[in-house]
Amino acid sequence: MINSSDLTLSAIGTDIKRKSADTLVLGVLKNDGKATIAASPFTSETTSSLEQSLTALGMSGKADEVTLLPGVEGSKAKVLLFIGLGIAKLPDLTDEQLRRAAGSAARQLSNAKTAIFALPSESVERVAAIAEGIALGSYRYENQRSKKSDKPVLAEAQIATAVATSKDVPAALKRAAILGRAVRGTRDLINAPANLLYPESFATAVKDYSKPLPLKVTVFDEKRLAKDGFGGLLGVGGGSVRQPRMVKVEYSPSKAAKHIALIGKGITFDTGGTSLKPAAGMHAMKSDMSGAAAAFQAVAAISELGLNVKVTAWLCLAENMPGGASTRPGDVLTMFGGKTVEVLNTDAEGRLVMADGLAAASLEKPDVMIDIATLTGAQMLALGLRTAGIMGNEQVRDDLVSVSDKVGELAWGMPLPEELRPSIESQVADLANIGERMGGMMTAAVFLEEFVGEVGGKKIPWAHIDFAGPAFNEGSAWGYTPKNGTGSQVRTLVAYAEQLASN
Repeated sequence: MINSSDLTLSAIGTDIKRKSADTLVLGVLKNDGKATIAASPFTSETTSSLEQSLTALGMSGKADEVTLLPGVEGSKAKVLLFIGLGIAKLPDLTDEQLRRAAGSAARQLSNAKTAIFALPSESVERVAAIAEGIALGSYRYENQRSKKSDKPVLAEAQIATAVATSKDVPAALKRAAILGRAVRGTRDLINAPANLLYPESFATAVKDYSKPLPLKVTVFDEKRLAKDGFGGLLGVGGGSVRQPRMVKVEYSPSKAAKHIALIGKGITFDTGGTSLKPAAGMHAMKSDMSGAAAAFQAVAAISELGLNVKVTAWLCLAENMPGGASTRPGDVLTMFGGKTVEVLNTDAEGRLVMADGLAAASLEKPDVMIDIATLTGAQMLALGLRTAGIMGNEQVRDDLVSVSDKVGELAWGMPLPEELRPSIESQVADLANIGERMGGMMTAAVFLEEFVGEVGGKKIPWAHIDFAGPAFNEGSAWGYTPKNGTGSQVRTLVAYAEQLASN
């Protein structure tokens, strides 16, 4: 189920004359009317000749633009791939622009099993950005094809850099490889069709992937869920012949001083239940488990990195289907911990399974709780298709937004307006599962906050990530982001854990 091909990353010096590869990747600055190669490894004469050819071909150097030329003297590469850097002056190049350029080149490579990336890389941070871009961009999903593509997937990438011998480079490359593997694994789960990836098979995939890692996996089946009172999961999953699961994944290093709980929404397919969605676009609802996929792969990557922080992932898995046992509008569910919820719309199901996860995670009194979900269409209306919304405790929210910016994942901090709370009052239960339509992303977060536990009379520090748009890309590929499952927010969660561990 999770079987993305692996990738070898290494660093070499800038003298590439004797280095063999299928493709040599070079960056081009965005200059009007004249192509300029950034950090060219060739002689001035060869560089000038290549720039004339690129100019004649109309290459502008804009982001994602690719031009191919045959190999030249000074390199053993059979093909030269030129990728637009999207900036006019090299000093203006950010790490994220470099990451995206490397990822775009890796994504658009054809017939290349090996490649040398001779992009601007004057520091270890630049090498890390290039390596991450390559690891994120090198992805192809063909698991359900009867005949696989005869074009090879990039298996080995060498980064030409003046800091190749730095003692910090190996760690940077290792981290990039681990992050890339985690993001690609998240994409594999998201892209899997719902007839193959459902709560039970998702749980099996998690157990199989975790075997070589220092992780403990506990699966709560429908009998355990009923015994323990997980009414949200059972209510949402009741209409499906594929019963719900709660999967708890624990990484517990012996000297960890902090504990993070990650709660991931795992609706393996969302029809809307009795409140049925329109048919158009429903096929993309196989991606409604993106939060659980990201939470799992984040804890897997954290364990591979050996971070000194305890992380527990709670994967809330259910399939939301209409059926004789489906929850009806007006039904009342008793959530884990005892709170009751009147279900006014069965298509507001994610917050019901997440409520169970938040309440269960709270019992362990973690230092921080972060839930992640493709929760609302309102998120896309408010922030578009590429920017996640983050709400909750102001410190956790702001730290996550800051970390997200550093790793190159778009996110924006949103408030939890107190006037929205009355809108989720119910006449017959403790809460209703829908409320004020305007600001629906924030209303959903206000609902979730009700299930965040307390320690010493204070709410556990908590944040909610709604990434309904960024999780699944139905538009064109860009940078290191492919079509369909993106693996968004995995790097943010890992970087946040790194920050907490270092503090």
